[in-house]
Amino acid sequence: MDTEHDWITTPVTAELLRGAIDVEHTERGLLPHRLPAWARAQYDDGQLAMAESQPSGVRLVFRTRATAVELDALPLKRAYTGAPARPDGLYDLLVDGRPAGQASVAGGDTVTIDMSTGGTELRSGEPGTLRFTDLPDRLKDIEIWLPHNETTRLVALRTNAPVEPAPDHGRKVWLHHGSSISHGSDAASPTTTWPALAASLAGVELINLGLAGSALLDPFTARTLRDTPADLISVKLGINVVNADVMRLRAFTPAVHGFLDTIREGHPTTPLLVVSPILCPIHEDTPGPTAWDMSALSAGRLRFQAAGDPAERDSGKLTLTVIREELARIVEQRAADDPHLFHLDGRSLYGEADHAELPLPDDLHPDAAAHRRIGERFADLVFAEDGAFGKSGSFGKSGSLGKSGS
Repeated sequence: MDTEHDWITTPVTAELLRGAIDVEHTERGLLPHRLPAWARAQYDDGQLAMAESQPSGVRLVFRTRATAVELDALPLKRAYTGAPARPDGLYDLLVDGRPAGQASVAGGDTVTIDMSTGGTELRSGEPGTLRFTDLPDRLKDIEIWLPHNETTRLVALRTNAPVEPAPDHGRKVWLHHGSSISHGSDAASPTTTWPALAASLAGVELINLGLAGSALLDPFTARTLRDTPADLISVKLGINVVNADVMRLRAFTPAVHGFLDTIREGHPTTPLLVVSPILCPIHEDTPGPTAWDMSALSAGRLRFQAAGDPAERDSGKLTLTVIREELARIVEQRAADDPHLFHLDGRSLYGEADHAELPLPDDLHPDAAAHRRIGERFADLVFAEDGAFGKSGSFGKSGSLGKSGS
């Protein structure tokens, strides 16, 4: 079939998207969102807006005989004053569930962030086109995973054969919420964030509500989880609460209870897993806030540092050690009346031994190799026969899974 002519344009609609909670029709294309409009309206925060509009876990999914596919997209790229240029976001192509290619879209809009002042500057650009060719000449399921770290407007989809919605294969839906680590910071590509890897290994459909910098126990996030259909739910809590220094222990404990209460309003018996933070040495025993290391930035490197005072722990300031202990206690307490509630110590996914081998490059986020390790461990621990999401779901009946691999 001639891939240069006879293109069929198919409107990009919500029916062709998976992993999105909402879509916005804009003058410059369809914008997938990972929070609904009513939630976005409740707090006008630039960090939250950027995070939820970056389509981590969102993919175009359709069935076709086409041997060539084109997608026009308008990315929003980020640049940091004084820091090295960030690479273009990657689109991952899967054919019948198997990796079949990668591409990027050059150009688009760019927002430049000055971390020393907090100022931003937006430069408008034009959409770009990615193309996948030489695809198998047969009926097949196509998935195009959008860049996990670039806000992306979808402008046009073209193929050289008709497109139809992909069938429902009956896989369970896993709904996950967490921080930038769950969002995919420093992962190699959208299908290699740790939640995407774990979902692939477990054979489940992922809805990723990892919100970089914004896993802050917000009630509107809890209500979004409550209202989203899912067979399995996990929430990875703690690191952003320390990063932003938004509460002390007195507020944290009731907030966690309220967050879980809200989820249970919509999912009373769904397996629900609470995951505490992975190891992060700068905040194990030092409270937040987290600050940019400006000396590293002046040398062209992105690094973070803990700006809190360890002496303030006695007055209720939160560290990762305190949060892990409290999350384990909360789950144990609630599990007495909720047999479908489980706990996982995040150091089981990435602990001291892992940090010695695969240190956090910026002292906060795991790199691509660590994402793979975390995803594989999560699949092994949680989706195993006796895991929280396994058939028997027997681990943690008293509330907690012990720490390992650290």
